[in-house]
Amino acid sequence: MEIKRPVYRHELKYLINYGQKELITNRLKEFLKLDSHVTDEQYMIRSLYFDDMWSSSYEEKMMGILSRKKYRIRIYNCDDGFISLECKAKEGSYILKRSARLTREECDAIIAGDIDVIKGREEELVKEFYHALSTNGLKPEVIVDYDRIPFIYDPGTVRITFDMNLRAAFNGYDIFDSTLPVFNAMDQDMLIMEVKYTEFLPEIIRSVIMADSLIYTAASKFTLCDDVKRNTYGMEIFR
Repeated sequence: MEIKRPVYRHELKYLINYGQKELITNRLKEFLKLDSHVTDEQYMIRSLYFDDMWSSSYEEKMMGILSRKKYRIRIYNCDDGFISLECKAKEGSYILKRSARLTREECDAIIAGDIDVIKGREEELVKEFYHALSTNGLKPEVIVDYDRIPFIYDPGTVRITFDMNLRAAFNGYDIFDSTLPVFNAMDQDMLIMEVKYTEFLPEIIRSVIMADSLIYTAASKFTLCDDVKRNTYGMEIFR
């Protein structure tokens, strides 16, 4: 069963420093609330991104292709209690994220190259993923880690996140290994603020986040971390 019904959403990204982050979060706390899933204000996200033998996901992003998608397996705090297979699609200025649950056994098998473990799954996303793995040479590409502080605002279904300490994890693809060595993928003084909404962005939120004075960015955590891997080891190190 799919975790969520697919919904197209707007996504805006801004490159900000920690001083701006403190100012904005102090303002946001007057209007927004932290995501109910957060226990200690923030959590760690680890995503294993996949790409094919032609590095299509990487190249399409770098070329600015308006219609593209990429697959990833995502966990939180290196825990196997919730493992999500996700496909994030980009259509112009809209994004569409679909997701389906995986078991630890399925996840470990996929990473090890035993893709038949999901061959019998009925969900469309899992079928698509299996097809990409079996026919397009889709393989694990890079592990992306960062720490997130998430705020939500019900009117307009707004979600604002602060993604900090972006880093690429190397030496294999065991996403549950919290001891994997990591390398910074951004200037440590900077972070990414993402603003996602479905119908509209309320003017009060636009004002609070000072959108008109911030630096809009098309930064992709996937390509930033893949660049670190390529520059450190060369693009074929794990292939």
